[in-house]
Amino acid sequence: MDQTHAETSELEIRHEERDAAGSFFVESGGQRLAELRYARTSPGAVVLEHTEVSQGLQGRGVGRKLVEAAVAWARRTGTRLAVECPYARTVLERNPALRDVLG
Repeated sequence: MDQTHAETSELEIRHEERDAAGSFFVESGGQRLAELRYARTSPGAVVLEHTEVSQGLQGRGVGRKLVEAAVAWARRTGTRLAVECPYARTVLERNPALRDVLG
């Protein structure tokens, strides 16, 4: 099944970090279909910079799931999040239960 048509629950959100930058992303066939990028500002803090979702996945909550994955990672690792990305900021404003990692 082409992941651009997959159900949101079937999509695997992956994480990578290199140097002082990282991302949470959905990939299919070596192509990124959705991504939330961040920059590390200190050993215990990152800033969420930009969220992008391919047209084929828009409207399925994939962007929200990327933000939720970043929050779950921040909780596990003790990382504080700052937010520049307007989309991520909106998700966090609408979901008070996700705000505990903001700093």
